[in-house]
Amino acid sequence: MTLTKRIIPCLDVKDGRVVKGTRFVNLKDAGDPVEIASFYSQQGADEIVFLDIAASFEKRKTMLDVVEKTAECTFIPLTVGGGIRNIEDIKNLLKSGADKVSLNTAAVENPSLIQIAAEKFGRQCIIVAVDVKRQGVQPEKWEVFTYGGRKSTRIDVFEWIKKVEQLGAGEILLTSMDADGTNQGYDLELTCRVSEMINIPVIASGGAGNLEHISDVLIRGKADAALAASIFHYGKYSINQLKEYLQEKGIAVRLS
Repeated sequence: MTLTKRIIPCLDVKDGRVVKGTRFVNLKDAGDPVEIASFYSQQGADEIVFLDIAASFEKRKTMLDVVEKTAECTFIPLTVGGGIRNIEDIKNLLKSGADKVSLNTAAVENPSLIQIAAEKFGRQCIIVAVDVKRQGVQPEKWEVFTYGGRKSTRIDVFEWIKKVEQLGAGEILLTSMDADGTNQGYDLELTCRVSEMINIPVIASGGAGNLEHISDVLIRGKADAALAASIFHYGKYSINQLKEYLQEKGIAVRLS
């Protein structure tokens, strides 16, 4: 897909604070979203993803005030997700400063929302987030989950992603729930299969623990972008370190 690979820090936000867990549970505080977003923007991140991870489960809308403050201090594209149910929610987020929106639960429950949103706002700003968990080993099967990983849908990930592309999604944010927060590496098999079957960018998420994991998912996983959280939040690596490493590996990245 894209020639230049993107590095995207992820801010999972709950109760107005950035949190990070393992496999979507055991959340730990990681700081203030506005401060963290500003820091990553200055450090050379290509984009930022802001996910209000409890909004759908708690049946409330995304915190627009936090989004507004975050957008004010970032100078790179900002994607916001969580609690989006309809076109009005998308419009309000875009007015609050989001450049893109991420649909997950609402997209599964009302797939026509993807098409309507893409036609109204442009497919480039409609991302569909797909949270998946491996079901059995032989044959390989992955199932889509909603409500922040709390609800099984019984939907096959490959069928769903094909449908999402046809409906007009501009990108896929693909998260392996099995790998999330483990620092053991991305699910390369899953990412590669999804990347090869569609013609829109794939953002890989879940499992980054070191620099090699990110180069692996961009090369072997064929992802267009790598999303990571804990390796940046807790200061293990800086975005500049990562980009210099990727450049040495021959991977094209935007340098600040």
